[in-house]
Amino acid sequence: MPDDSGTLYLVGTPIGNLEDVTLRALRILREVDLIAAEDTRVTRKLLSHYEIHTPTVSLHRHNERQRTPELLGHLAAGRSLALVSDAGMPAVSDPGGRLAAQAVQAGCPLQVVPGPSAVLAALTVAGLETDRFAFEGFLPRKGVQRRERLEQLAALPHALVLFEAPGRLVQTLRDLQEVLGKRRAAVVRELTKRFEEVVRGDWDALLDHFTARPPRGELVVVVEGVSRPDRAVWNDRHVSGELERMLEQGIDRREAIRLVASLSGRPRREVYSLALQVRAPSGPGRERL
Repeated sequence: MPDDSGTLYLVGTPIGNLEDVTLRALRILREVDLIAAEDTRVTRKLLSHYEIHTPTVSLHRHNERQRTPELLGHLAAGRSLALVSDAGMPAVSDPGGRLAAQAVQAGCPLQVVPGPSAVLAALTVAGLETDRFAFEGFLPRKGVQRRERLEQLAALPHALVLFEAPGRLVQTLRDLQEVLGKRRAAVVRELTKRFEEVVRGDWDALLDHFTARPPRGELVVVVEGVSRPDRAVWNDRHVSGELERMLEQGIDRREAIRLVASLSGRPRREVYSLALQVRAPSGPGRERL
């Protein structure tokens, strides 16, 4: 891509209230040549509210593979592009990751325009210890895969943040109760919108509330991490699962052993023995012990 290629702006948009948008985001959306939006109908509501007339084009999970080369060509021609999702930051549990990655590979300038985040907003109002947290996004839909993933997450000592659809919330709360055991949690609904709601409590309280009042709208679930006396949940299966996850993310095996030993409180030699049984993805440097 030539040196005079256009800039790709990753722009945060409101998660509910249209006044959540930043002044810089509004300026960028006015100045760019084109806006790539997850749903142009949603984005046009924001643009119309602030009298912004920049052309839009759709970029969603159903057309991302086909649309990305077109947008890269737009950038290569020296035209600027803003990438937005329906709410929050693009490319995080939303379309756009492919475009951003390929733009980087092509040498295209990228700039982030930070904005509202449902994850951080939910953590802020959850009323739990959230100095450290893990963002999981949406859990697998299938029961077996969902349970396996929850078992891998069960021993995390820090808060867990999930996204969930209204129709699956009650079942997800039941699964969390069964696999994670006694925890406090918060379900945050319709953040910054008119009917914003935060429901806090143990699993029984949350299940009672949402069984009686089926939820609507966007949902974020925040779960407190496992307490230190409960670290016994780090059995061999959990340790092996976490090692496998880290190796799949490209973490060096030696570093993965150190991290899992620190998280679990188990002796490093025990984690080392389990690591010998975990196959790592192929790649340079990942088999060193």
